Amino acid sequence: MTDPERIDGFGAWYDEKQGDSGDLWHRTLIDPGLFARIGPVPRGIRVLDLGCGNGYIARRLARLGARVVGVDTSPELIERARAWQGTEPLDIVYHRADAAHLSFLSDQSIDLAVANMSLVDIENASGTIRETARVVVPGGRFVFSISHPCFDVDTRSGWLVEVTVGPPTVFRKVARYQEPHSDSYRWALPDGRSVRTVGYHRPLAWYVKQLRTAGFIVVDAEEPGPSIEFVGHRMKREWIEQIPLHLVIEARREPAQGTPG
Repeated sequence: MTDPERIDGFGAWYDEKQGDSGDLWHRTLIDPGLFARIGPVPRGIRVLDLGCGNGYIARRLARLGARVVGVDTSPELIERARAWQGTEPLDIVYHRADAAHLSFLSDQSIDLAVANMSLVDIENASGTIRETARVVVPGGRFVFSISHPCFDVDTRSGWLVEVTVGPPTVFRKVARYQEPHSDSYRWALPDGRSVRTVGYHRPLAWYVKQLRTAGFIVVDAEEPGPSIEFVGHRMKREWIEQIPLHLVIEARREPAQGTPG
């Protein structure tokens, strides 16, 4: 399997695609739900951006007054994220690191952890959740967006349109929902090269159980629908309004057993 972290030019393409506000899909479909669950950002809050990519979410949080640490495994993307600091110094600290091994962060040093569509790309997601619980303070939060486990099961899901009398009925067909598995995705770079990345499907109950085991409790969720600005390229907006393709979960870190809340 080709690793995009080791293909020269992938980071430049991804950085250009996401820019400073996210691509169309993120900006008008996923991110509004993510920030609805993040809510107000108090000045000085310590935020961890897991799988930060080119840093556009980290920059948005820093502009709101947060002290942000960004983490990604891709050296090229971390380099790109740091390059943005030259045009707008925001004092974001970026680390190239495995999200399941955050040795540079001490226990209970983070108030809010955010993972925007990155857990679905991380093989050791259970370790990432445990490590996030270690660094988040009791009462702190973990807010993350993922492909909706019930409706967007990588290449094993798709739209089904049934035409009878009247308007067509749109269904979402899903296979192998209960089985955690990986799948690959092909990305076409501008120079004609093809890059494949790996994504991971886990059932909804898997996430809830992993969070609970790590010491988080789910307190809220969003199933983002398309905003007014959303224009679907392959999927019609009215379909996603009825069947969400993404899920945002807000979890709160409970105090360790036997310690005061």
